[in-house]
Amino acid sequence: MGKKVIKFMDTSFRDGFQSVFGARVFTDDFIPAVKASVDAGIMHLEAGGGARFQSLFFYCGESAFDMMDRIRTEAGPDADLQTLARGINVVALSQQPRDIIDLHAKMFKKHGITTIRNFDALNDIRNLQYSGERIAHHGIHHQIVVTVMDLPPGCEGSHTAEFYLDRLQKILDSDIPFKSICFKDATGTANPKKLYDTFKGARKMVPEDTILWFHTHDTAGIAISQNLAVIEGGADGIDLAKSPVCGGTCQPDI
Repeated sequence: MGKKVIKFMDTSFRDGFQSVFGARVFTDDFIPAVKASVDAGIMHLEAGGGARFQSLFFYCGESAFDMMDRIRTEAGPDADLQTLARGINVVALSQQPRDIIDLHAKMFKKHGITTIRNFDALNDIRNLQYSGERIAHHGIHHQIVVTVMDLPPGCEGSHTAEFYLDRLQKILDSDIPFKSICFKDATGTANPKKLYDTFKGARKMVPEDTILWFHTHDTAGIAISQNLAVIEGGADGIDLAKSPVCGGTCQPDI
C-alpha cells in the first residue's frame, strides 16, 4: 500500500506577513522570494486576501491587485494562487452588498487567483451561500470553511467535534458549490483530539475524493500536534510558512 502524500500551502506571503508583520510588507521586498519558492518546487502559494488586501492600500500605498499581478508573473501560469475571503464581508471588515461580493470574485479571477478560501467566523452557513456561488461562477476553486477553535472552561458545548460535523452536514445539505473543505483554526487553540475526531468523522461524511484541508496558527504552541492529529484523521493538506514568518502567531515552519 502506497504512502499518502500530504499537500501543503505556503502561507508566507499572506498569513505570514499578516500574522507577523501586521500585513505591512512592500511588494518589491518579497517578490524575489516568490520566484525562489517556485524554483524550489512550491506551487501552492497564498497570495492575498484577508488583511493583506487592505494593508496594501491603507499602509503601503500600493494596489493589492498590482501585487497579485506581480505574484502571478513571478510564480508562472501553473502555480495555484490562493486568497482568503470573509464570506459576505469578502475582503472588508463589514458586510458588503451583492454587487461587491460578485465584483470581488470577478476581480480576483482577473488578477490571477485560482483558489479562494471562504469562511464565516461564526459558522453561519448562510453567509457562505452567495459569496460561494460567485466564487464558483467566476471559475475559481471555492474552498469552503468550517471555523474551529477551543473555548475556556465554562463555555463548553458549541465548539465540539459534533458541532463541526453538524456545520459540515449543513454545507453538504446546501446547494453551495465548492471544490474542497477547510477546517480553519484562526486562534491555534483547538484540542488535537477534537480535531482528530472531527476529521475522522468528516472523512466518513464526504465522497472519497473530497479534499479536506486544515489551517491553524502556532499561537498556543500546539500547531504541530494539531497538524499530526488531522493527518492521522484523514486530512489531505495543511498550511505551513517559511522563516522568518513561521511559528508563533503564524503557521509552523515548512
